Amino acid sequence: MTDLDVDFLHAARTSYDAIAEAYTEEFPDGLGHRHLDRALLSGFADLVKERGGGEPVADVGSGPGYVTRRLDALGLPVFGVDVSPRMVALASRAHPHLRFHVGSMTGLDLPDRSLAGLMALYSVIHVPDGELPSVLREFRRVLVPGGHLLLAFQAGRGEKLHITERFGHEISLRYWLRDPEVVAGLLEEAGFEVLARVVLAPEEGRVHPRAYLLARATATP
Repeated sequence: MTDLDVDFLHAARTSYDAIAEAYTEEFPDGLGHRHLDRALLSGFADLVKERGGGEPVADVGSGPGYVTRRLDALGLPVFGVDVSPRMVALASRAHPHLRFHVGSMTGLDLPDRSLAGLMALYSVIHVPDGELPSVLREFRRVLVPGGHLLLAFQAGRGEKLHITERFGHEISLRYWLRDPEVVAGLLEEAGFEVLARVVLAPEEGRVHPRAYLLARATATP
């Protein structure tokens, strides 16, 4: 059994494959109107560039690739990773100058200490509570000491949601909504120093706040 055969990853892959075209059309740039989110991305990029070293940055859960494109525009050597082959195909078509590949955050096909930065925006929301610590350790494994991680997720108090239809397609997507302080504690246990916690109020028409955690890989995991 491969990582992509694990139940929650299989469900995410098949669900996003089913809605990839509609999702990409609906969200060609999910950060276009989110000024504070874009500012956090810029700050992350500045920190990665300030450290130097020249190692690449991974956008994990890259979806349609618009965040990968923004990081490229900010001057980072970046590539995208997504569990959905269809999303990867659409991102590659939309951004042919960038590299995207199919992969799982539970087992990134990357050497130890090979990345200067890693960004995971709204992708760990599909990871069950019991699997999240190992995912964060995997993020730490592939980052150089001093490398930076930026996580974003819908904040909550441990709620679990199950969506069975979207864009007219039958899917099975589960969402885990977490307290940012809980995730910050897990990051510290995984070998990160948490540098910033930002919680943005729910957007109009939405219920849940958006949380960002910026962390730096410590010298020893």
